Amino acid sequence: MESPNLPPSQPKPARRPKSLALGLVEAVGGRIRDGQMRPGDKLPTEAAIMEEFGVSRTVVREALSKLQAAGLVETRHGVGTFVVGTGDTANFRIAPEQIATAKEVIAVLELRIGLETEAAGLAAVRRSDANLLAMRGALATFSKAINEDGDALAPDFQFHLEIARATQNVHFLELMNYLGTMIIPRARLNTARVAGESRKEYLRRVNTEHENIVSAIANQDPEGARAAMRTHLANSRERLRRAHEAAGR
Repeated sequence: MESPNLPPSQPKPARRPKSLALGLVEAVGGRIRDGQMRPGDKLPTEAAIMEEFGVSRTVVREALSKLQAAGLVETRHGVGTFVVGTGDTANFRIAPEQIATAKEVIAVLELRIGLETEAAGLAAVRRSDANLLAMRGALATFSKAINEDGDALAPDFQFHLEIARATQNVHFLELMNYLGTMIIPRARLNTARVAGESRKEYLRRVNTEHENIVSAIANQDPEGARAAMRTHLANSRERLRRAHEAAGR
């Protein structure tokens, strides 16, 4: 008996971007779970991931979004994407949607007061000349941004990051890196409007507070540095608190 003719074989469909993204999630997630990449480690750039895995930028961004949703990584605007955990436990995180109101930003500022007040004190005792130079460089960039109506958010965060670095305690630095630029209140709210000032007036006030912190750290005055940092962050908290209370009346 003659065998029936079989239909010609069909070419396998090309992998869809979604499956490519899932493959990338599995690859990067595997590196995180087996310890090749640990919490605090910065992921390669999008371009580097594209080259290594031979995928498009769209695929990389979809994969990073899935990794973030799984609690493995956190993307910090202007800084990069960092490993935050293995996804196996409920890791501490402050999601952007958790700091959308004045009340929520105030809560983060209270956390920062506890963290950064002590960081400033340690930095005053332990800072190196290179640390001090980096702080002053961030201040200069911040001042230039004020005068030129540029983006002052990145140098503001960099200033606080350099103080954390100057503690010579990697945990301060890692936690600040984790929090990222979203800890700066005006990244979430129009703080100049809340304070009833023009943008330049508000930022110049912030810059003066920054200079007071650097002065104390430069003089290796830990108590003065703690007081200056507490004043700086408490001023931001109080401005937001008053605005929040006024809005609730």
